[in-house]
Amino acid sequence: MAVIINGKNIADSIKEELKEKIEKLKLQTGITPKLSVILVGDNPASCSYVKGKEKACREAGIISNTVKFSSEASEKEIIQAIEKLNTDDENHGILVQLPLPKNLNENKIINSVNPEKDVDGLHVNTMGKLLKGMKTKFYPCTPMGVVELILSTGMALEGKEVVVVGRSNIVGKPLALMLLEKNATVTICHSKTKDLKGVCSRADILVAAVGRSGMIKSDWIKKGATVIDVGINRVDGKLVGDVDFENVKEMAGYISPVPGGVGPMTIAMLLKNTFISAAGSA
Repeated sequence: MAVIINGKNIADSIKEELKEKIEKLKLQTGITPKLSVILVGDNPASCSYVKGKEKACREAGIISNTVKFSSEASEKEIIQAIEKLNTDDENHGILVQLPLPKNLNENKIINSVNPEKDVDGLHVNTMGKLLKGMKTKFYPCTPMGVVELILSTGMALEGKEVVVVGRSNIVGKPLALMLLEKNATVTICHSKTKDLKGVCSRADILVAAVGRSGMIKSDWIKKGATVIDVGINRVDGKLVGDVDFENVKEMAGYISPVPGGVGPMTIAMLLKNTFISAAGSA
């Protein structure tokens, strides 16, 4: 049976360390890190995520500022607000809560964020640096959280065969690039992949990030593999992942649960990026 990778405990440890660093930054420089979140519309999941981020900021000593817009807001209004935050020296991080209403151009809005304040790591400049293997100030939060979970097992990524199921701009693509930088052999799978089960069964490390509950079955898993579940799906009022957890844990060596796996790590990485931005402005 697999060892459960407790993302909440790992995230709590990271947040405690950050809290100490933030206190030190305040004492030495008078700077308090500040994160602004752009929230458009009233998507219940987005509102819940933003509340979680606000709570985590308070606990770490980061000022949290949520800028709310109705779902009818124009791109111009949203971008004007972002541009104001871009030039505010007391604001260190800007995050655009996704998804945005379908009438808005997601890329245009994300790329209006100053790359120096792109604490979500989704700006085209950040992605371009990842592609070229260049160091970047910020790394995308969820992929960075996934990498931290893998490394927490003590496993070295070099030479490992990693399969990432899902090719989104938020998780799959940047994660694949980050794993390549650590000399893993990476395969990205998607809806057109032939013999998905066969590809997954080769993986030393399998990352599921598709948004389909219970898609990854136990007979897709190589015995002893590490399985990281990024999926968040609501089934019968409960949060579940993309992995058939109860059965897959019998095959895997390590596995992350949903909830309590990648989710807390994503928020911890966001706080870390916000601190890095604030410390860099000192």
